[in-house]
Amino acid sequence: MSSSHLVFLGTYTRSSESKGIYCVRLDRASGRLGPAELAAPATDPAWLTRSPDGRNLYAIHASPGQAAAFAVDAATGRLEPLAVPPGAGTVNPPSHLAVDATGRTLLAANYRDGYVSSIPIRADGTTGPAAVIRHEGRGPHPTRQDRPHPHSVTVSPDNRHVIVADLGLDRVYTYALDAATATLAPARPAFVASAPGAGPRHSAFGADGRHVYVINELNGTIDVHAFDPAGGTLTPLQTVSTLPADFTGENISAEIRVHPNGRFVYGSNRGHDSLATFAVDPVSGRLTRLGLTPTGGRNPRNFALSPDGAWLVCGHQDTPRVTVFRVDPATGLLTPTGHVAEVPAVVCVLFWP
Repeated sequence: MSSSHLVFLGTYTRSSESKGIYCVRLDRASGRLGPAELAAPATDPAWLTRSPDGRNLYAIHASPGQAAAFAVDAATGRLEPLAVPPGAGTVNPPSHLAVDATGRTLLAANYRDGYVSSIPIRADGTTGPAAVIRHEGRGPHPTRQDRPHPHSVTVSPDNRHVIVADLGLDRVYTYALDAATATLAPARPAFVASAPGAGPRHSAFGADGRHVYVINELNGTIDVHAFDPAGGTLTPLQTVSTLPADFTGENISAEIRVHPNGRFVYGSNRGHDSLATFAVDPVSGRLTRLGLTPTGGRNPRNFALSPDGAWLVCGHQDTPRVTVFRVDPATGLLTPTGHVAEVPAVVCVLFWP
């Protein structure tokens, strides 16, 4: 086993000094970060995901194919483009990507244009034409919910369903996934409603595969849902706040992650600039908040936990700093390590593998 974790960082290149996708190594024993290096130049690679076999990385891309594919050299951290996506710059890029467990389907949520895509992945790792499902409607917020805004795609642990959080409609959709044909079909019922103005953004499955945690961007909460693997049905169980009771400033929540041991859930706050830690009830799936930890930068849009659960790495959109936290395996609580890497406009953190 390597003495370090390889971490890829997706960034915004607009209005920043970033050049694309960066890589950095995190020492498994100390949490110390090595120097960040440019893994591949790219325009606004704001979300990254990986193939199940660890050979390829996919980054969002402003083209009809929705993603750019790269071959990964895990030894060096370098990324080699597999193909130039046709039609670059002709459409808005998606906000989120996921690859199914078979490695044959790439999913994309297009926030700006209000649709979900399923995209076949060829044997060589390149992608085929996208099949599009458009959402319709609007929510109560006059500017953030004036139309559909699918923000994320999350594949169920059994690879049978895809959860889509639509910030614009206050809905969390379930689609049945046919990985063999790279197609989606609405479940029945097709969605569950969030609180008006909540703005569901990202979701994560619990370790049991029977609970889904959805972080709501606009009202700073997490919704806990029971999940029926047979039909993909979501049933609301609980809503908890990611913020202190006395907080009165502006905040929009961002990322949600489940610890590899399944006992803890983490959510990030932009504005309060903190990470909220929750304990998971092993029977009911409900959450109890344990604490709030400052992230050490402005606008913590994304963070990720190491595969061994020992470390949490947080990126910041408005501070050129990646910060590292030690995770207590017994309590789930976070301790700042003081280890940082200087990378501008980090908006996605991806451990490899």
